[in-house]
Amino acid sequence: MNDDDWPFETTFYGEPDAGMLDIHAPEVDWTPAPPPSGDAVSKALHDVFGFSGFRGVQDQVVDRVINGRSTLAVMPTGAGKSLTYQLPAVLLQGTCVVVSPLIALMHDQLRSARANGIRAATLTSADTDRGATMDAFRAGQLDLLYIAPERASQPHFRELLQTARVGLFAIDEAHCVSEWGHDFRPDYRLLRPLLDAFPQVPRLALTATADHHTRSDILAQLGIPDEGLIVAGFDRPNIRYTIRPRENAMRQLKAVVEENPGPGIVYAPTRARVEQLAETLARETGRRVLPYHAGLDPEIRARNQAAFVASEDMVMVATVAFGMGIDKPDVRFVAHAGIPKSIEAYYQETGRAGRDGDPSVAVMFWGADDFARARQRLAEIEPHRQQSERQRLDSLAGLVETAECRRAVLLRHFGETPAQTCSNCDNCLQPVGVIDVTDVARKLLSAVYRTGQSYGLGHLEKVLTGQSDDRVLQRGHDQLSVFGILTDDEKPLLKALARALQARGSLIATEHGGLALGGDARAILKGEAAVAIVVPPKQERKRRSSRGGDTAANPVGDPLFEALRELRRELAKEAGVPPYVIFHDSTLREMATARPASLDDLGSIGGVGTRKLEAYGDAFLQVIRQH
Repeated sequence: MNDDDWPFETTFYGEPDAGMLDIHAPEVDWTPAPPPSGDAVSKALHDVFGFSGFRGVQDQVVDRVINGRSTLAVMPTGAGKSLTYQLPAVLLQGTCVVVSPLIALMHDQLRSARANGIRAATLTSADTDRGATMDAFRAGQLDLLYIAPERASQPHFRELLQTARVGLFAIDEAHCVSEWGHDFRPDYRLLRPLLDAFPQVPRLALTATADHHTRSDILAQLGIPDEGLIVAGFDRPNIRYTIRPRENAMRQLKAVVEENPGPGIVYAPTRARVEQLAETLARETGRRVLPYHAGLDPEIRARNQAAFVASEDMVMVATVAFGMGIDKPDVRFVAHAGIPKSIEAYYQETGRAGRDGDPSVAVMFWGADDFARARQRLAEIEPHRQQSERQRLDSLAGLVETAECRRAVLLRHFGETPAQTCSNCDNCLQPVGVIDVTDVARKLLSAVYRTGQSYGLGHLEKVLTGQSDDRVLQRGHDQLSVFGILTDDEKPLLKALARALQARGSLIATEHGGLALGGDARAILKGEAAVAIVVPPKQERKRRSSRGGDTAANPVGDPLFEALRELRRELAKEAGVPPYVIFHDSTLREMATARPASLDDLGSIGGVGTRKLEAYGDAFLQVIRQH
């Protein structure tokens, strides 16, 4: 990924902000305070966030943090990572300083935190109230202060932190600190001196995607002890994974958009492809579809992002620049028009679907040219990273070509031992066939070699099937031993075989579009390696539901739920926030089912904290009584 594809916080390399050097604060009291009691934690969990209990490993992480123990929490997207530092921020003395890589992500989390009554602020180049934010920090009036790594690593920011008490350092997207991580950010490497300057302040590193090697590196780079590692399960059971060869990308993507009426993201590999897909999908599906990439005017990009965050049915077509900074819980589908960088990137990008726990889908359409370009790019990275990146690409090739459960392959990649089937991926729902094509592979590779490793699949197919056109005759390829050697049964397998061989690196693309031997090609030719390909089942086109955009959110068609949703839209518009900041769909569904009759009853519903109950309770109760 190019740096210009990420709208990072990148200013503050020159002079500090006005007022940052003018520090005349009293000496900070760093006397350790006793940790909050269990009752205090439970009360804050309910009153602030509206939850009656923790999910997954949240309780383990929060317990370590409030007792002053540094921690690395590896938790899947949607598992509630932000709560593990926001809850301690409310309970601990001092401000929790959150290092986050994107301004958009900070501002999104800022809205949600403030909606829950948490005193939060950001300190970025996009903020016009930086002076007021610093004053509030010095006065001890902030629970949360969000900061980018570029600013956090500056000496002047360290001086600011010395003027008030810091209760916790939270490092979000912590895989960015590791060269083994899939989104390495050099500025994350500069955080250690800041952390070490405050040895009495615990550190909480958070990531959704880190294999064993990356976890070890994060612990070392951020000075967190090995015993501080907490790894939650990586499984996202609400996401249905589907991976298919790319045949007609527009037709395939159109079907995904039509079959999934909720908000969705379509990832495309280039800016030009983003623009093309957005325009065509909008025209052919009738949905609101907007583009997002770093080449757009910043105002247009910001406007499109804001529209998507606020929407309940919009589709965003984007490069991977989009998504990391979006904390939108109700994304119903993520589609890839090409391969991601790695399994880690795929897991993170698909994880942007279904953060609210509702059913969601992740669909990838891939082609042999995707892997050809990816393998060519390996030569452009630092030599010491090429082997690890090649392994990542090989792992991704294994995922797209597997006949096994997709989820099982994903989870094993992250060190888990899952069941052999999941009942919620394409291979489990429609088992595929596997064919041994070693003999056909040897014929194809022989043709590549004997024609000089410079011709594309179209020419090779003519040679192997015995088609004597002018080009074949002029080059004497009709005289080769491989001319016409494919049987009638083998001919239909050629395209799928070539795609599989390119995915695994046995065939590589030349500079001028030909194919050459690579990887284990010679082992295949010698009979030392076998080749099998997957034959996917025929796909039947699904009919779009007649209930349109509300189908996923309201599967039973409850009119009360729709009325609650309409009220949520009105309140969100008045407050200038996305609808999900008011309440998630799951909270509205529980309201529609339980039909609470009083504020006390409403306050017992998940996601309804004290602040939201006071702000919105009467309005929602009125709608419930009317239905």
